[in-house]
Amino acid sequence: MRLLSWGRGVLGLAGLLVSVTAVHAQAAWPDRPVRVIVPFPASGATDLVARVVTQRVAADLGQQMVVDNKPGAGGTLGTAEAAKAPADGYTLLLTTSSTHAISPHLMPKLAYDPRKDFVPVAHVADAPSVLLVTNSLPVKTVGELIAYAKANPGKLNYATSGNGTIVHLNTAAFSAQAGVEMTHIPYKGTALAIPDLIAGQTHVLFDSLPTGMPHAKAGRLRALAVTSEKRSSLAPELPTMAESGLPGYSSVTWFGVYLPANAPPALVKRIHSAFAKAVQSPEVAASLAKLGVEPAAPSTSAQFGAMVQADSNRWASVIRQHKISID
Repeated sequence: MRLLSWGRGVLGLAGLLVSVTAVHAQAAWPDRPVRVIVPFPASGATDLVARVVTQRVAADLGQQMVVDNKPGAGGTLGTAEAAKAPADGYTLLLTTSSTHAISPHLMPKLAYDPRKDFVPVAHVADAPSVLLVTNSLPVKTVGELIAYAKANPGKLNYATSGNGTIVHLNTAAFSAQAGVEMTHIPYKGTALAIPDLIAGQTHVLFDSLPTGMPHAKAGRLRALAVTSEKRSSLAPELPTMAESGLPGYSSVTWFGVYLPANAPPALVKRIHSAFAKAVQSPEVAASLAKLGVEPAAPSTSAQFGAMVQADSNRWASVIRQHKISID
């Protein structure tokens, strides 16, 4: 009996030592450079957001944050790599709605499960879109666009950056809620779609604020509304889609931080705190604004996860309803 008790004591002490070591490691995070996987190309929107935010996080923590671009397959390759990393806080994933709310419904054979393989950590930023129309259309509001489209079913063309992209999904959701029929014209990026929109060969485009608004302000296109739930500080003169007669319509590209599954709660909390502090910095907000991105409102890791799941459910419904698939 004494031997059994002694054995239990040794096991208990070993467990305590492991627990203390883990707590110490989490409290000390980071004591070496942190790798931040961005599953999209360098100089793209996600990369630029990551560099702005992690630069501030690094300054606050006194430790280097190394952005590691791992593009490919719409962001899913780098995301799959992040899922296999140790959950010790030294490999983070900074990604968007594309990899966690959209791709899972377009790519059934993903090498990762967005819910089982990751822990949501921090909501970093949001990028709303703007609804643009060609100047040749006799409409100045979303309501007038809907009325015109209903009076001319199938005669309007809408441009997108490709099948299954957020631009495509935004327009599909708009068409369904407004009850209009338009013809899809996919491009390889909105930059290639803009000239045809200006020329009147296409008629409607949901574009990002930084690329779309300069054309509207120059008078080459007409901006009707933003897709965010609230008016954007980047274009406060524009109403939201909801204000324009489509209650409940809201869509943004969100940016967020994840850890691999099984990350300790204390570590999640520590990293969440670091990113939340950085995002609320006036300097970070100013830098993000130049990219057409707004800092995320304060939220917990659990609230971020719930937001992502709601976003995923919504896009799954749109994809099913419109039978959207990727090439």
